[in-house]
Amino acid sequence: MDMNTATSPHEPGDAPLISIVVPCFNAMRYLDESLRSIYAQDYPNFEVIVVDDGSSDGSLERLRELQAEYDFQLFSQTNAGVSAALNHGLQHARGVYVATPDLDDIMLPHSLGLRARYLDEHPEVGCVGALVTYIDPDGRTLKEQSASVVREWSFEEIFCEAMVIGAPVSLYRMDVLRQVGFYDPQIRVQDFQMTLRISAAGHPTHVLPVVVTRYRRHPNNLSRNYRVLLDADLKAIEPYRQHPLYERGRVAVINKALKYAVVQNRRDAWRMICMIPWRLMDRTTLKRARRLLFHRGGRK
Repeated sequence: MDMNTATSPHEPGDAPLISIVVPCFNAMRYLDESLRSIYAQDYPNFEVIVVDDGSSDGSLERLRELQAEYDFQLFSQTNAGVSAALNHGLQHARGVYVATPDLDDIMLPHSLGLRARYLDEHPEVGCVGALVTYIDPDGRTLKEQSASVVREWSFEEIFCEAMVIGAPVSLYRMDVLRQVGFYDPQIRVQDFQMTLRISAAGHPTHVLPVVVTRYRRHPNNLSRNYRVLLDADLKAIEPYRQHPLYERGRVAVINKALKYAVVQNRRDAWRMICMIPWRLMDRTTLKRARRLLFHRGGRK
């Protein structure tokens, strides 16, 4: 696939329906800009389903107002987490492909078309991801991911390195989501569990070397809540406890949570390091431990 020409849109007659299922929790500040970017896609055939997950900042009220401008389905539920919100929306989805952006990010106009064309041309691929530009809460660029080739991830890589195709850049096949049973609502972080499930079921996962989303970093990012992240990731790998690489996978998810714990809560960080047997500590564990020893911020 030529990434320089793949951004041309499908013709309406050959464009599979994409269901854009969007969870929302306290994203009031970013709703207008995010929805505007979704409806600016150059892809001609998509539906939008928004599920408010018990927001308390006026998001639901603003979404109701925005329905007068944009044609999307809107549902609400008592706060149950993003995985439950996505399952709620998927009950109403009719698409061949499924995108799951967040309402604090910005989709670039070619985002859907690029990924949909790749799935069209690679019917064996269960999920395709891409790259992001990181922005701050005010939309200023922080850094941009880069790559030169399509990356194909194996289950062993995903499992042992806690690799994830993030929800804002994932495009899934609906039949694959059905096959793996959608999301486990008890696992509050959605993207790692789904990357694992799809790969474990034998479906290749690919990542395109193209930026498709401006990903907003702010204090309320779920991925920065290391306690929620660690709990979710440990639950995500639990079904593979008998796998010979389980211990390596467990170290990887602890290391991932440590990235934030070492600067937020020293006591928790030491507790998490102690969860890793000495014989299994790797370079990343030691790097986190060194930062913990010399970092002066965070709670004790």
